[in-house]
Amino acid sequence: MPIHRPAPQGSRVIAHVDMDCFYVQVEQRKKPELRGLPTAVVQYNAWKGGGLIAVGYEARKFGVKRSMRGDEAKEVCPDIQLIQVPVARGKADLKLYREAGSEVVSILSAKGRCERASIDEVYLDLTDAAELMLSEAPPETLETIEKEALKSHILGLADDGKGSEENVRRWLCRDDADHEDKLLACAAIIVAQLRIQVMEETQFTCSAGIAHNKMLAKLASAMHKPAQQTVVQTSAVKDLLASLPVKKMKQLGGKLGSSLQSDLGVKAVGDLLQFPVEKLQERYGTNTGSWLWNIARGISGEEVESRLLPKSHGCGKTFPGPQALKSISSVEHWLNQLCEELSERIQDDLDQNKRIAHTLTLHAGAFKYNEKGLGRKFPSKSCPLRYGTAKIQEDAKKLFDSGLRDFVGPHNDRWGIASLSVTASKILDIPSGTSSISSFFQDKDCHSLSSSGCDGFNNDHFPPSPSVNKICTRPVYHVQQLRPSCEEICDVHETSQQNKTFNIDVRGASPRKRKRKELGSILRYFQVSDSSTKQVVDEFTQADAPLPTSDSESYMEPDPSEHQRSNLVRNDNNDENSTHVNETTQTSTAWHLNVEDVDPSVIDELPLEIQREVRGWLCLPKRVQATKRGSDITQYFFPAKK
Repeated sequence: MPIHRPAPQGSRVIAHVDMDCFYVQVEQRKKPELRGLPTAVVQYNAWKGGGLIAVGYEARKFGVKRSMRGDEAKEVCPDIQLIQVPVARGKADLKLYREAGSEVVSILSAKGRCERASIDEVYLDLTDAAELMLSEAPPETLETIEKEALKSHILGLADDGKGSEENVRRWLCRDDADHEDKLLACAAIIVAQLRIQVMEETQFTCSAGIAHNKMLAKLASAMHKPAQQTVVQTSAVKDLLASLPVKKMKQLGGKLGSSLQSDLGVKAVGDLLQFPVEKLQERYGTNTGSWLWNIARGISGEEVESRLLPKSHGCGKTFPGPQALKSISSVEHWLNQLCEELSERIQDDLDQNKRIAHTLTLHAGAFKYNEKGLGRKFPSKSCPLRYGTAKIQEDAKKLFDSGLRDFVGPHNDRWGIASLSVTASKILDIPSGTSSISSFFQDKDCHSLSSSGCDGFNNDHFPPSPSVNKICTRPVYHVQQLRPSCEEICDVHETSQQNKTFNIDVRGASPRKRKRKELGSILRYFQVSDSSTKQVVDEFTQADAPLPTSDSESYMEPDPSEHQRSNLVRNDNNDENSTHVNETTQTSTAWHLNVEDVDPSVIDELPLEIQREVRGWLCLPKRVQATKRGSDITQYFFPAKK
């Protein structure tokens, strides 16, 4: 649904840069011998030569269209070169094209706020760059102007017979132009320079539209291709929209556009000018009605978002006709393939851009064999995303099972899957102050680990792989001593398996003498000291009751009240010590850890001898069996004592 946004205050200038037959250009750069030849890129399946997904301009001259199959294209153009999309995991692999698109974005983003809309198109907010140029070096003061800028198409510019380039030069250098047109003139020169730079550095050509908002810029970029640019003057907006078919406008290609045609008799966007805003709001609602009224006048308040990276990662595959999936095993096979690719992409995003995806969503197109007409759609399902291929595969299968139960219903009808996709979304930057577990072991004395027998300890073994959906920052105690002995492992598992919560107290007071051994214990990793007080890990004690947890979040939570209570009990008869207890309590921090929330893959990142120790006192208890039939609700709150 379109969203009405008020027009911004002040003049803006926006450019929409669209690559020309981008997939074909990428293949031609890889194989220069294809340049100048009719070329098309086809899908990975071989049925009728594969579906065309990109057609070069040389092939279009022969009548080749994207709607054709490869065999049809050869009938129209026998000399056409059909290049197959790279294949990985049984489906198209677009990594080559995504990386090529990133090359272009890195160049364009240098001049202003940049929004990457897709693999091959970008929005640029050039307002600041145009204002700077207008104040320091306006077009009329330039000795030379790039020829690419002089080849611009200026909508509404009359041809006086003196040549198009000369007309464009005079328009760019007008002294009597208003501020908005002067900004457009500066932006036209800037965009021409950017397009030349893209060509020189990547060998790719691109087309551009330049206007005062995103909507008009996108319309203009498609008007003159390839390797050209179009400028929309404010005075030319009315004529542009008067002849623009409704279905050509973004967000009017579906039901809303069809409703305008059938209910209001609107054929072109400009036809909406005859309807008052009240009537449009009455028929389509306040939001949509206001939006329709604005676009008829070329008004759009949509901002260019500063986004160089995608908002989500998605992997999908279609299974048309007889290729439809009809069994759980076949669905699981393709889910595994899709999840493997998705896991690789989000891990690359994490490593390169320090971003974490938080939501996993499954979409499917399904049908029932005994159902005629439009029936119930396969519902999309989402859950918190856990990193790791096996975990994503496991969660995706559960989402599919849940969606299939809702889709099939109680009758358990025969079904088929025509499309399947998994998406990672809600991708956010890693919060400052968080890091991998390996950061606890990075210190000037880390080399002592290898000398004390801990072979294979290397920071490279600890990639930043988040295993929970919420990273919770807590006080970090800097490691001062990292010289553990690997001769003996300390056994600190002193709790029964009925109580599953451990409590670690970090106190300012001196630790009391302990009988258990400490050589090689993980406790020594957390010895800390500062200028005011020396804090050491005192002991592992059982908490009085397990902390409440959720299925999607797992993190440590400090509980100073618990530690304060235990200190006061020990010192209630000593007035002299009570003052010391109060001072100590102010600097203490109690840490609680629910064993059931511990991710085993995190423990695998630790050195081998530490793994054995942690697993010793983090023995994961078996899940409690369901309450026997006949039990009442009080058993949930008053467990029987053994």
